Amino acid sequence: MSDRIFGVVGILLAIGYVFAALAIEESFLSDAVGPKAFPLIIAAILGLSSLVIVLRPDAEPHWPALGRLVEVFASVVVLILYAEMLPVAGFVVATAFAAAYLAWRLGSTPLEAVLVGVGTSVGIYVIFHLVLGLSLARGPWGF
Repeated sequence: MSDRIFGVVGILLAIGYVFAALAIEESFLSDAVGPKAFPLIIAAILGLSSLVIVLRPDAEPHWPALGRLVEVFASVVVLILYAEMLPVAGFVVATAFAAAYLAWRLGSTPLEAVLVGVGTSVGIYVIFHLVLGLSLARGPWGF
């Protein structure tokens, strides 16, 4: 039963993605694909995956222990805070903290997590901003 509830929630989320994607206004300078394509692809994948979960639920679903559910919830909170901190702290700083926390929770030592966070943040910044010229959230230090 819990799988079907999860699947229905996924289908509703996919429908929400579709409505949000269709509400995006296209500029007359947009490319051939347009800004709606990626959210619609995500909605289709999410909707189809959720439909499979609804139609073929696991007979004996295994739910993680309460401690693991708290960790999942904490990771969701970190990702929400990441989205909120992007305009305040900037891409590099916010991404470094979020990636470091997630790496730590996935089993890295604290030092490894910090290195992964900084490496991920700087690597993405170099590729997307310096090489590809895409705009990323600027923090108080200009990066």
